Amino acid sequence: MKNRITERLGIKYPIIQGPMAWLTDAKLVAAVSNAGGLGILGPSAGQTTSTPSPEETMERMRAEIKKTRALTDKPFGVVILVDTDMRFTEPLLEMIIEEKVAVALVNGLSGMDYTDTFKKLKNAGIKIVFRPLDPTIENAKMAERLGADVYVATGFDEGGTLPGAQIGTLSIVPLIVDAVKDIPVMAAGGIGDIRGVRAAFALGAEGVFLGTRFLATEEARTAQNIKELMVKTNAEDLHIFRTLPYFYRSIPTKLSAELVEMDKNGASREELAIKQGGGRNMKAGMLDGDLENGYISVGLGVSFIKEISPVEKVIKELMADFIN
Repeated sequence: MKNRITERLGIKYPIIQGPMAWLTDAKLVAAVSNAGGLGILGPSAGQTTSTPSPEETMERMRAEIKKTRALTDKPFGVVILVDTDMRFTEPLLEMIIEEKVAVALVNGLSGMDYTDTFKKLKNAGIKIVFRPLDPTIENAKMAERLGADVYVATGFDEGGTLPGAQIGTLSIVPLIVDAVKDIPVMAAGGIGDIRGVRAAFALGAEGVFLGTRFLATEEARTAQNIKELMVKTNAEDLHIFRTLPYFYRSIPTKLSAELVEMDKNGASREELAIKQGGGRNMKAGMLDGDLENGYISVGLGVSFIKEISPVEKVIKELMADFIN
């Protein structure tokens, strides 16, 4: 299959693996790219500890890029976070330009100025996949105007940091598709099997962007007990709670139950965010398998995970309609 996404990104199938922070590394990303999709190295990819140093963060990512290149000759990407604090972003941006990474996945908040980031990437010949936290008609048109190669429309069905506007994938995708002409749209949020893929294309998307489904693959760094728990979990089981900036979901853990209770009792988003513990407690739950002190962020597509499979099998199943 060839369409605007496969041609622009130089990949076989229009499918991208989400940048799931600690849960990505060279092994997973290379497996996705080798199977015909686009793997993405997320924040803290391949790491077991965090560092307060922007320079060390950058060099750790450089090392993971080199490891990925040793495992695949196919395109892959690195996430760039555009936020009010760019201390970590600027060194990373310069490094991926130096390393001539094929694709940058630009993530960010609404209202940010992406002009300089897009200009630097485009001048370096790096393809841009733009995935705002809050997909809107306004920022889709902005991305189109600035020259993004692909736009990811993420519905409230996703895992990770949920969009502020509680608009489901089935609604947000056609809304964005109808708003832009020169930029292909990918669907994200709740897609876990071929039915979701077919639905995304029926809505006008030209590709799919998945995170949760790849967490339960053989190549993922996810703790084995968490992979097994994902197979047993469906959307009805999940906890959801307010936090900063908006909402989070989790497979039930001791911590997530406490967060739900705090939310019910009127705790502020700030109080919930402090208790949640950000990336630290995500790592505890998902990488270390700690069901007491961690949380397990997944999207509604967890319902469709029936087994722990190799990445290649997952992509073949999801892309079955497009395999000659």
